[in-house]
Amino acid sequence: MGARLRVLRRRIGSVQSTKKITRAMELISASRIAKAQLRVEQAKPYSEQMAKVIANLQAAGAGAQHPLLITPEQTGEVLIVAISADRGLAGAYNANVIRVAERTYRSEIAKGRNVTMIAVGKKGVSAFRYKGLEVAESYEGLTDVPTYEGARTVAAEIIDRFESGRADAVHLVYTDFITVGRQVAVSRQLIPINPDDVSAADTDSVAADYEFEPSPSQILSRLLPAAIEAQVYAALLSASASEHASRQRAMKSATDNAKQIIKDLT
Repeated sequence: MGARLRVLRRRIGSVQSTKKITRAMELISASRIAKAQLRVEQAKPYSEQMAKVIANLQAAGAGAQHPLLITPEQTGEVLIVAISADRGLAGAYNANVIRVAERTYRSEIAKGRNVTMIAVGKKGVSAFRYKGLEVAESYEGLTDVPTYEGARTVAAEIIDRFESGRADAVHLVYTDFITVGRQVAVSRQLIPINPDDVSAADTDSVAADYEFEPSPSQILSRLLPAAIEAQVYAALLSASASEHASRQRAMKSATDNAKQIIKDLT
């Protein structure tokens, strides 16, 4: 009886220690969600205004021959940029984005296309290589607290591959932060820029209302790379907020389970 009681006490102590850890991680993630959500919301006006300016420039006759706006002959590779986390213990967060990236990869392969990947986040890098998917470049340390400089680094690699002809389409796979309780892994075309993504501006009166200096084409050549950077940055911010929200839920569930186990043992 005494031996059994000692085992039971050790078991309770072990679960209590685990509960303290999961509770601490839950609180840390909860505190980070608010900051991450604010950064997502603050980034939206910039990307939205960028889209409107590009639409205005297109309406003024720019962009007809710009490579980032033209769908080339599909002879090069499809590039998939997948954003996962560097850490685990975030529920199904990493598994969901990896699944969407793999589905996009397999879909393009089925079309007879060559596909390569840029993996952002340790979890994605290891998963894609384990599954036999070709990872051309990998980045770590960019998702916990995203910076614009980090987004610029990834965007520069993307643009270089596209403009050099090594890729003729780029898909961005990440987790879209909708609310604290809802995040969805998505795959979206990044390049060529979808005209529907820049159609929000009122383009009917552009030519009459604005005179561009330098020319619209010159301005567009500078803005489009910045627009790609902004989209990558927005995706990193959304992914980061989603990761913290998913980890907070996972740790809360673990804490609740630990409480129930302790209750059952006492």
